[in-house]
This record gives sequence, structure tokens and C-alpha cells, in this order.
Amino acid sequence: MEEKIIKGRRIGLAVAVADVIAYIAAVALMIYGFVAGINDADEIVSAPHFVLAVVCLVLLFVLWIPIPGLKILRPQEAYVLTLFGRYYGTLKGEGFYWVNPFCTAINPASDTRLGQSGDVNGAVAAANAATERAKNELIKLHDKRISLKIMTLSNSRQKINDCLGNPVEIGIAVMWKVVDTAKAVFNVDNYKEYLSLQCDSAVRDIVKIYPYDVSEGVDTTGDGQPDEGSLRGSSELVAERIRGKIQDKVKEAGLEIIEARITYLAYSTEIAAAMLQRQQAAAIIDARKMIVDGAVGMVEMALERLNEGGMVTLDEERKAAMVSNLLVVLCGNKDAQPIVNSGSLY
Repeated sequence: MEEKIIKGRRIGLAVAVADVIAYIAAVALMIYGFVAGINDADEIVSAPHFVLAVVCLVLLFVLWIPIPGLKILRPQEAYVLTLFGRYYGTLKGEGFYWVNPFCTAINPASDTRLGQSGDVNGAVAAANAATERAKNELIKLHDKRISLKIMTLSNSRQKINDCLGNPVEIGIAVMWKVVDTAKAVFNVDNYKEYLSLQCDSAVRDIVKIYPYDVSEGVDTTGDGQPDEGSLRGSSELVAERIRGKIQDKVKEAGLEIIEARITYLAYSTEIAAAMLQRQQAAAIIDARKMIVDGAVGMVEMALERLNEGGMVTLDEERKAAMVSNLLVVLCGNKDAQPIVNSGSLY
């Protein structure tokens, strides 16, 4: 289904003014026909005046027919019109239009609420969902406009296993817009629900390729070589791959995915504590390694300075004792409490 733009129909104001003038004229002529057709003396209805009044009365009903054909569009809005079941065309661009009054606007996603921009009214609407839903049904009963603005879909968090089998909770926000109204309306049943389902599917397809954190021997690019890709460290790359995956799935629905962003990423609650302990242990090991490396360097420097100055000559056994004492002092968690020896060295 290809989109067909209706042009040259921005005559809504002229049609509305002409219809109002004709309606007023018909009312005036109808009143005149009834009043002038009555004989003041004999109270007999004059046939020509009576016919004029009846014709004007019928005309009053006929003048209502063009009214449904009047369409008003704001910027970045569109109408998809059908005529007796066939695709008639799409109105795009702000303006006051008049089209065939028997055309019907169609938008299967007009009443769909997914918790995305343009579909919610903030915290008040969330607190009074039932009341707001009833009001929206009355307000949008005949509102079949399709928004062409950039919208943001924030899907609910999902629990997905990464490539190592660890359950991960992830949430994404997708910026999207409708670029082909005909495909959006006719190629899928409900383009908003279709987008939401494809987002869930794409996230699962991409997340299962990556580990949560950098792991050895994991290939995330598909080139057969291990790399350092991870959900936590390569969030922008992961988001771009999710965007591309969603775009491939919704292309036939006339949608364009502008951007995808990871809004929430964490281990699932059942393993979060264990993974936190693992991260803490890794951090402690790294810190200890750094402390030991620094302590060894300081001991080497101390021995070199003592040898250069010739202050003290130590045999191998005394050097080993000195190294042991220095390492205990430098690598200990508590402050050292030295014991002063006031006697001889031996």
C-alpha cells in the first residue's frame, strides 16, 4: 500500500462560509414562504409559496451533507481517508480542508495507550485512570488524526538472560514517528501495539548476545574473535544495534526509528546480591594488587637508598627480615605499632 497525498482541497473555509450563507437564506425563504402563503382574509395556503417553503425545508437537510467533509489539521498531523471501503488518500499539512463528505477517517491506534508521549497526561491521569479513560473516549470518539510528530515509547522493564545465562533487567526508550500513513494504517492491525511488541522482541534478540559485564572468550560482534563488548560498557553500541533491529521489523509498518536508549540496566533481584559480592571481591583483589605492587617498589627503593649511602650493611637474613617488616607495615589494614630496640642490632 503506497501513500497518496490529497492536494488542492484547502477550501474548507470557503465551503463553510457558503454553506452557512445558503443555510441562512434557506431559513429566511422558508419563513417567507409560510408567512406569505397564508391568505389573511380566507386563510387559504397559496400553492407556489407553500412549494417554496417545502423546497427550502428540504434544502435545510441537504445543506448538512457537506459538513462532515470539513477537516481541520494542525501542524504534523494527518488524516487517512477511505471511501466506501477503498483507500481515498491522505491529508497532510496544517489547514482547513474540504473533501468528499462520504469519506471516513481511519486510525486503528487512536485509542491505544502504551504509556508513551502523546498517550498519557502525567501523574494525575495515572491516579485517575478510569475517569480519564472515559473522558478520552468521549473526546476522541471521532478524532482519527494520525500524529506525525516524534514520539517516545518507554516499554516496561524486561527480564532477559544475557549470553552467560545471568538474568538481567533492562528498559529502553525508543524515539519514533510515522513516515508513511497508508502503511501504518493498512499494513498492520495497530501500529502502536506492533511497535511495542517489536521493541520487546528486538531487545531480547540483542541482549542475549552480550554479557552484562566484560567476560573472557565472548564474541559479541559475530566475527569469531573474543572482544570486550558488554551491556554495561558498550551501552551506546547495544542501543544502536537495538535501534537497527527494530527499524528492520517496523519498516513495512511505515514507521521510522530515530533513536533507542537504554534507560535501566541491572542484574535481576535474585542474583543482584551475589553479583554485588562478586564485584566487591574483584575490586578488593584489584586494590590489594595495587597496594602490593606499590609496597614492593617502596621496599626496593629503601634498600637501594641504604646501600647507596652506606649507612647500614645488612646480610641476606637481615634484608629478608627488613623486607618482611616493611611489607607488613605497607600492606596492613591497620596502623603499625613499632617496637623500639635500644640495644645492639645483634
